[in-house]
Amino acid sequence: MNASAGVSFPSDSSTSAARTIMADALRAADPVGSRAIENETNWRRSYLTHFRRAVEAGIGDAGAARTIAADGLSSAHGLMRFDAVGLDEAIDGTALAQAFHTRTIHGTAEPETALSIPYRGERLSGAALLDQLERWVADGVITRSASEAVQTVQDNPDWLRLDGDTVVVLGAGAEMGPYRALQRWGARVVALDLPRTDVQERIRAVATEGAGTTHVPARIVTNGADDSGADLLTELPGIAHWLGGLEGRLVLGNYCYADGGTHVRLSMAADALAEHLTRQRPDTALAFLATPTDTFVVPAEEVRQADAAYTRRSTSRLLRTPLRVVSGGRLLARHYAPGADPGVCDALVPQQGPNYALAKRLQRWRATAARDAGTTVSLNVAPATRTRSVVKNKALAAAYAGAHRFGVEIFDPATSNTLMAALLAYDLRAGAAPQQEPWQDEAVNAAHGGLWTTAYDPRSALGLAAVLGIGALRG
Repeated sequence: MNASAGVSFPSDSSTSAARTIMADALRAADPVGSRAIENETNWRRSYLTHFRRAVEAGIGDAGAARTIAADGLSSAHGLMRFDAVGLDEAIDGTALAQAFHTRTIHGTAEPETALSIPYRGERLSGAALLDQLERWVADGVITRSASEAVQTVQDNPDWLRLDGDTVVVLGAGAEMGPYRALQRWGARVVALDLPRTDVQERIRAVATEGAGTTHVPARIVTNGADDSGADLLTELPGIAHWLGGLEGRLVLGNYCYADGGTHVRLSMAADALAEHLTRQRPDTALAFLATPTDTFVVPAEEVRQADAAYTRRSTSRLLRTPLRVVSGGRLLARHYAPGADPGVCDALVPQQGPNYALAKRLQRWRATAARDAGTTVSLNVAPATRTRSVVKNKALAAAYAGAHRFGVEIFDPATSNTLMAALLAYDLRAGAAPQQEPWQDEAVNAAHGGLWTTAYDPRSALGLAAVLGIGALRG
């Protein structure tokens, strides 16, 4: 597909667009930070500092945090194009778009009536699930609030069906999305993914074997080809029109992933869709998964766990001082200043690159802006997971293999997507009120996998984790 087709950057450079968006995001709330971005000469190497600053500028100032989100989104929408016109003009316009009709697939199984989560070869439910939740909390793998939320869903199994809601899963074939869990629970789902035979066959198989109702977009074709699926990048206006005609409250969930600048383009297509639907249908809810490899503000409880881990860390206490001396302080740096309240966990991973960071930051900004407007939002930090996109990156795969040496648990996809689907059900049914500051909303129900509570600054331990993980991968 031509990179300029459909949703596209204003030029061939995603770097230029990213710098503009980040500088505009900080312009009002942190003018010095904005100028630093504009004067940056090595974006790919130094973007980590600027993305962290865009979080720190909102700590203790909810108005500044919301301004950063709103101004960043405004800049992105002003920059991005759809073919020859602006993105918002294209999705709201009346120009001829691909017309879709609805194909419905009914599952053949009975819906699950109790919450269960697959974990290390078992399927945990009842007391076994409660015990595992408590172990994760004690080990600093998930927050106490995440454990309590999952327990609440366990106590209210009727929530699993999400009756009355139609969950639109953008990127239904993604490993981290809730599509499979929602099908097991008997929910009504829109499964939207690329019009490719292999992708659509997987979607149909899950739908048929499940217990829910699945709607997929379909087009009229005359050559015998598969007519299911839609491309969010090139068929955005038609998708918006089709979704607008579906019944029930829509829950628009962005679970799309792609490499490089395409990930940003997908995030912007989903964001334009979110803005359009929440304006046209104000009861629309939004859902996202936040990556743990980003910069987050974390509560004092997680800081205390990290401080305790730093004190007792037997693996590295003997090596810590010489490694820090030899590396000039770059290795095994203490995670937080003692007693920090709140702390800042900077787990941005250079190997994932600035496009990945921007794509995920756009989602966090939309969640902040939507909450401020009164929209129901589910955005939860998901644990680091062994997805195909991670396994194919040798450096990340090695780091993940060695992460347990530093108190970080890497999840299997089946565990992650079911756990996060349960948290989605909680968010949509519990009706929790927004917190005082946006960072507090992001800290609630976080399943960070231990990155927030590890003894060391994540990047200062990443290289060592990779070295230790190479042997495990070879084994």
